[in-house]
Amino acid sequence: MDEEHSGGRGEAAFRGVCARGVLEHIDVLRDGHRLAEGGFWVLVGTFEGRIDAWRMGHVERSSAIARSTGRQWHGPAADAWVTSLDEPAYRSAVERIRDDIREGEVYQANLCRVLSARLPAGPDGPDAVALSERLAHGNPARFASRITIPQMTDAPGAWVVSASPELYLALDGNRVSSAPIKGTAAPGEPMLAKDEAENVMITDLVRNDLSHVAIPGSVEVTEFLGLHEHPGLTHLESTVTARLATEYDWTPALWPGLLDGTFPPGSVSGAPKSSALRIIEREERAPRGPYCGALGWVDADARRAELAVGIRTFWWDRAGGGTLRFGTGAGITWGSDPGAEWRETELKARRLIGLASTARMAG
Repeated sequence: MDEEHSGGRGEAAFRGVCARGVLEHIDVLRDGHRLAEGGFWVLVGTFEGRIDAWRMGHVERSSAIARSTGRQWHGPAADAWVTSLDEPAYRSAVERIRDDIREGEVYQANLCRVLSARLPAGPDGPDAVALSERLAHGNPARFASRITIPQMTDAPGAWVVSASPELYLALDGNRVSSAPIKGTAAPGEPMLAKDEAENVMITDLVRNDLSHVAIPGSVEVTEFLGLHEHPGLTHLESTVTARLATEYDWTPALWPGLLDGTFPPGSVSGAPKSSALRIIEREERAPRGPYCGALGWVDADARRAELAVGIRTFWWDRAGGGTLRFGTGAGITWGSDPGAEWRETELKARRLIGLASTARMAG
C-alpha cells in the first residue's frame, strides 16, 4: 500500500510521540524482519497471536503535555456492560486452575474476562481522542496510548485506547528491558505472600524469555518487587534488562526472535507459558484481542522501541453495530481465593469502566 492509496489516514499517540499517515501495513508474523530495516512503525498485537504494524509517514516528538481538545466523550450507559464470565463462572474457573496447579500442570495462570457494551459509531469508530483525554485526566498512565487506523480494502484497521501502566518491551540500541507487573492491592492494603509469589514466578519467566535473544550473562533484574502506586490501586513491579546478542542487534532476525521468545507477555499468560495458554483457552469465553497483547511503536532508524502490555485497554469493533470492550483479570496461583480473585478483577475494572461510561459507576 503506498501513500497515495492510503490517503495518509490513521494516527497514533503515545508518551511523547505522535504519528499519523499510514504508508504501508505488514503482518509482523510473516514480515517481521521489516521492522529493523527502517521507518517508524505502530504495532498492535492481539493476545491470540496476530501482530499488525503500520509504517507512518509523519512523526512528532514532544516532552510537553498535550493540550486538551475539550471534546466530550459519549460512552455506553454504566449499566450496559456485560461480562464474558459472571462471578460464579469465574470462581469455578479459579477452582479448576487450582486443581491444575495441584496436579503439577501449571504454577500460575492468568484468568481474564471481557466486559462489553454496545456503542454504535461511524466507520472510523467513536471519538478516541475524547476517551483518551478522559482517561488521561482520570487515570493517568505511563504507557497510555491511542491508535486509530481505518480499515482498508487490503489491510486491517485498529481502534484502541489504553491506560496501560506496564512495559512489555523497550529497546534502546542493543539494550532491551521488560517490566512485568504482578501483584495488586487496594490503596493502603498490604500485598499478600501470594502477590509476591506471582511476581517472582513471572520475573523468572521474563528472564528466560529475554535470554533467547541476549548475550549470555547479560540478563539481570534491576528492580525486584518494587511497590508502585497507580490510580485506585498498588502494583508490584520488577524490571529485567539484557543486551542483544550480535545476531539480533537490529538485524532482520531481531523482531522475529524477540517476539517468538516473549509473546504473549508472561505477566498476562502464566508459567509455564505453554501450559497456561492451554488453560486460558479452556476457561475463557471471549477472545482478548489487543487486551493483554502489545501496543506501541518501533523506530528502526533510531534503534528504539517501546511496547506496552495491553492492559487497562479499551477496543472497539463493528460487531452488533458497534461494541466497546474492556478486559480485566487476575493471576491464579495455589494460594488464590476465588472470591478475592473476582474482587481483584472488579478493582482493576471499576475506575476505567466508570470513566468510559456516560454515567459514572459508583466507587
